[in-house]
Amino acid sequence: MNIETILAILTGLLIRLFVPLALTALVVFWLHKLDLRWQKEAEAERDLLVKDETPCWKDQGLSTDEIHTRMNASGKPCWQIHRLSNGYLREACLDCEVFLTAPVPSSKPSKAHA
Repeated sequence: MNIETILAILTGLLIRLFVPLALTALVVFWLHKLDLRWQKEAEAERDLLVKDETPCWKDQGLSTDEIHTRMNASGKPCWQIHRLSNGYLREACLDCEVFLTAPVPSSKPSKAHA
């Protein structure tokens, strides 16, 4: 076996083994850095989503009739006014009798506008 044959075998091994391993390591490193960046962005976004501190009308001790009066005066139901800053409804609203007994909005135009 001469030196050229040995160099050809080593070059073949280098190309067949080392190059794919190096490329895989680079992809893993890049994905890890990308994941870290996304985690930092998610933490920053989570810090911005501060909960709305306005107390619910039910928590303020208002009766259901008083809540309905305020809803009619403001034009919005209480669960729309007291949404969290990220736009989600409060968990307490989902079980509240005011929310559960509210009329379902209709997509049909009313006769008054016809």
